[in-house]
Amino acid sequence: MEDTFSNLATYGYIGLFLYSLGGGFVALIGAGVLSFMGKMDLTTSIAIAFLANALGDVLLFYMARYQKKMMMEGLRKHRRKLALAHVMMKKNGSWIIFMQKFIYGIKTLIPIAIGLTKYDFKKFAILNVLSAAVWALAFGFGSYYSGSALVKFAEIIGDKPWIAPLILVVFGGALWLYMTQATKKKIK
Repeated sequence: MEDTFSNLATYGYIGLFLYSLGGGFVALIGAGVLSFMGKMDLTTSIAIAFLANALGDVLLFYMARYQKKMMMEGLRKHRRKLALAHVMMKKNGSWIIFMQKFIYGIKTLIPIAIGLTKYDFKKFAILNVLSAAVWALAFGFGSYYSGSALVKFAEIIGDKPWIAPLILVVFGGALWLYMTQATKKKIK
């Protein structure tokens, strides 16, 4: 177990950076808990997650704006989800840039959808940096101050390993069901 913590302290920041490029809050929660346990530094973890998250969304925006053909080939199967992202953008305006950081399942679609429009890059970048800061601070400090409860939860899952797959199946199924219903064709 001590080897695991040693490896996390050594390579955890690299993993956090790579995972946060895609908007992954699970790695930031893990870093917050490890910071609570004294194995990582909370300030460094939040800064790394913030930088990676902001950079990741700017790269998605840039790729959608200037590499449309390549992006659209990769998104061919996700056209309905992309259309949902456009509808959410029209409905919520610039607030969607902030909201997408906290809604699993649309994190990568919103910057792509915005990049495909004529939305101003500077405005997107400023709002993205501000929302990435709020995201990193909320999940970083939230997981740090919830560290004791999260460690106890991890111990319960360690004692009863069947709980983790059950939670993943329920969460994944609920997300899949929502995305299927939200992107279903409406028959008039």
